[in-house]
Amino acid sequence: MRCRNGEAMLWCLAVLLAGQACLAQEITLTASNKTGIYGVGERVGWEVEVHGPNAVSVTQAGYTLKRNGLTGYEEGRLDLASGKASIETSLDAPGAVFLEIRAGEGGVRSLAGALVAPERLQPSLPRPDDFDAFWEAKIRQLNDVPANPRVEPGDSGRPNVDYFTVQLDHVNGTHVYGQLARPKKEGKLPALLILQWASIYGLQKPWVVDRAAGGWLAMNIEPHDLPGDRPAQFYADSERTLGTYFTMGNTDRDKSYFLRMYLSCYRAADYLTGRPDWDGKTLVVMGTSMGGQQAIVTAALYQKVTAMLACVPSGCDMAGPRHGRAAGFPDWEKEATRQQNDGILEVGRYFDPVNFASRVRCPALVAMGLIDETCPPAGVYAAYNQIQGPKEVVVMVRSAHQDQNNSQAPYRTRSEQWLVSLVRGEAVLPVAP
Repeated sequence: MRCRNGEAMLWCLAVLLAGQACLAQEITLTASNKTGIYGVGERVGWEVEVHGPNAVSVTQAGYTLKRNGLTGYEEGRLDLASGKASIETSLDAPGAVFLEIRAGEGGVRSLAGALVAPERLQPSLPRPDDFDAFWEAKIRQLNDVPANPRVEPGDSGRPNVDYFTVQLDHVNGTHVYGQLARPKKEGKLPALLILQWASIYGLQKPWVVDRAAGGWLAMNIEPHDLPGDRPAQFYADSERTLGTYFTMGNTDRDKSYFLRMYLSCYRAADYLTGRPDWDGKTLVVMGTSMGGQQAIVTAALYQKVTAMLACVPSGCDMAGPRHGRAAGFPDWEKEATRQQNDGILEVGRYFDPVNFASRVRCPALVAMGLIDETCPPAGVYAAYNQIQGPKEVVVMVRSAHQDQNNSQAPYRTRSEQWLVSLVRGEAVLPVAP
């Protein structure tokens, strides 16, 4: 397995660790509250059980408890000679608890998490005073650049779906590259914009074709200034220059890599709503990880968005470490600490989804994993709390950042229910936590 950058490296590490854990199958953690949500001062607990073919060999395990995924506040050893043990803790303020247990040969990790009064979590820093003015100016600059769409037909692989590649002119001589699919039928269609997770890779046809088969005018775009339909070697070569894109321009808000990326989302949404086959009513944005990050931003900036779905969105509450809270990818605060440059922290505030979320007024579905170390749940929940429209949160108790062992099934189930309603033009009814 080859991993070259940021989130991809974290993903590879998570897969390797999960693979080890599945192989051993020695430790299970059962929460005292199956929702994973507790109140301030309430007992937060887990039953620890040893099982599987190697159970007899595991008589002890080390554990660490972290507050908000960052600050370790308790370590110890568990006596597992009987095959079982328990751990209890509590927090005296809103936050998250992260539990790590190390047992067996090689110290295989078992993880669990909990949220404490998450509805009270707030951003670590206030929004910049000129946040809105900055983005209004950037959108005016974008609108001064004609999109000049180039739309080329291709083979969808399905007899009932049309497929196209799309290229749009963009700011500073760059382009937005994407793919679009629609059902082969007359009439106007609801639109779905799918935004992509991190790393450097091409776009796969089924990502839009399958949605089009379900009735959507579906589009997704590259987060980078790269065509989406090149051979795999093209993207491997592109990593040499773009492998650390998430740090590019991070000391200048006018040069941040995320500026072009966010404006690309706006341009794509504007292209969709300008098409004659859009129904003029429904525009949904959705994405996972960095795609979820972009979905929140797009719903905030583009007022025609009618629903937003974000799974484990990255980038939320990037100033968290200065307030005892782990930050998610791309972890601008870590960059600021390493380089001792407060400018990076200041610039990051203009691209942090937590500062866009209060501008989201359409129905929103947001999911987070309680053992997600790439996009920790406390920061995601802080962003969720800022959303002003009807909203629903999905807390995935057993989920890390990737969907392993069906851990993200709660989000998949609920998001598909939302999409079935939305494609029919029906209102979604968010479920209260």
